[in-house]
Amino acid sequence: MTGGSALSEKTLRIGELAAELGLNPKTIRYYERIGLLPAAPRTESGYRRYCAADVERLRFIRKAKAIGLSLEEIGEILTLRREDRAPCEHVLELLDRKLAAVDRQLRALRAVRRELVGLRAEAARTATAEACVCGIIERHELADGAQPVARPFTVDILSALKGGHPGQLGP
Repeated sequence: MTGGSALSEKTLRIGELAAELGLNPKTIRYYERIGLLPAAPRTESGYRRYCAADVERLRFIRKAKAIGLSLEEIGEILTLRREDRAPCEHVLELLDRKLAAVDRQLRALRAVRRELVGLRAEAARTATAEACVCGIIERHELADGAQPVARPFTVDILSALKGGHPGQLGP
């Protein structure tokens, strides 16, 4: 906004907007930079001014992230809406993919849990076994088909929810 004209609706500066939504101002600037949020008009002194539509869009982005959508997926949804196309069918497809990823992770977690329960049951007799480091682990035989776990599953779960692949940290 230039020329000092007053906006017809109440506007917020970036700090006010960030405080209202519990966001960091840097996050809002980033969303502008990547196109999730339209560039805000500015005052003569260069301050960004945000309107009610910006508040609603940021609430949408926050909710979409909370259900595990990636920023790229959120951008796809916003693009469909901007093109006057209903995005809900696309959202349903995204949700189906997320559910399938969660189901895969749950199966993997159940397998790891079974392995850990078995290991815990064996621990009494293997804890004192002679070993290089720890007899509990060294004497344990993995169940058929069990794969060693390379890192915490929470990373894989979060990655899958955000549209990534197991073994990839985020999108």
